[in-house]
Amino acid sequence: MAFREQKKYLEALKGFERKFDRKESEEFKMFLKRDKDDEDFDTVSIRRLKELYDKYYVPPDRSKLDALFKKPNGE
Repeated sequence: MAFREQKKYLEALKGFERKFDRKESEEFKMFLKRDKDDEDFDTVSIRRLKELYDKYYVPPDRSKLDALFKKPNGE
């Protein structure tokens, strides 16, 4: 399960790489190198990667999509 989470977090964070501060950027580059070498992350690395994910990734608000698919009241 950790390998799937690892891939998910890394893919999601690639778009936010320009927003990272210096320390976060260095950590993320290290994570990418370790992923490229097909290493499984230890618990500390996964926790740090999840912290970065939680800090930067905001899931889209899907409640706004409901208004697009409602039928007009007049019909």
